[in-house]
Amino acid sequence: MLKAFIVEDEPLARDELKYLLKRSRQVEVVGEAEGIDDAMRDISRLKPELVFLDIELADGNGLHLAKRLAELDPAPSLIFATAYDEFALQAFELYAFDYLLKPFDEKRIRQTLDKLVKVRKAGEGEPGMKPPLRTAVEQTGKLAVEIDDRIVLIDRNSILFIGLIEGKTIIKTEESEYKIGEPLIVFERKLDHRSFLRVHRGFIVNMIHISEIQPWFNSTYNLIMSDGSNIPVSRTYVKELKQLIGF
Repeated sequence: MLKAFIVEDEPLARDELKYLLKRSRQVEVVGEAEGIDDAMRDISRLKPELVFLDIELADGNGLHLAKRLAELDPAPSLIFATAYDEFALQAFELYAFDYLLKPFDEKRIRQTLDKLVKVRKAGEGEPGMKPPLRTAVEQTGKLAVEIDDRIVLIDRNSILFIGLIEGKTIIKTEESEYKIGEPLIVFERKLDHRSFLRVHRGFIVNMIHISEIQPWFNSTYNLIMSDGSNIPVSRTYVKELKQLIGF
């Protein structure tokens, strides 16, 4: 059973996460803290194998704590558990094992724990070790996604877009549509940036499937995809889109 520590300044969220971890029967919560200093002191002493870490804490930023935890020997595996998906890329750059969004989903937590156990058994996830580089999509042309306890391999070139629709991450391909439990930022990190581009907080598009670019209001655009789907481009991403496509 994995020893875990929770860093979370919201009592209700902390209690909910403890409850879900207990139900998994894979984790023993050996400690918890509301702030950075207390967390650092207790984690150094208790040496948990796994730390669940919120990002917005009352006394600072959880990303700063993550950097300090990475210097421990042995360093715990980090799983960020937060309401802020915009920090996910920074979290993975700090070698986070996973990134969970609030409100917590019990199935998603179990999937993360199962994956961590498998990786550790394979000898790739010992405390302090960095995860392997995510080059599988470039090497195989396939994107592996977990759907209902199955691993589905999706042809990279068949993907039209990946979007956050009604709170669910959707992968839309030429022939199918998949609902995925992982946040959008996970796929932004996995996919080849020469073909895939973030164009909105809620959308990543495959540029080979853009059929038309329509001007919209306030210097924004809409993309018409090859299947007729309409994807918004927010002002934040307009400059990069123009540079890559050349218009």
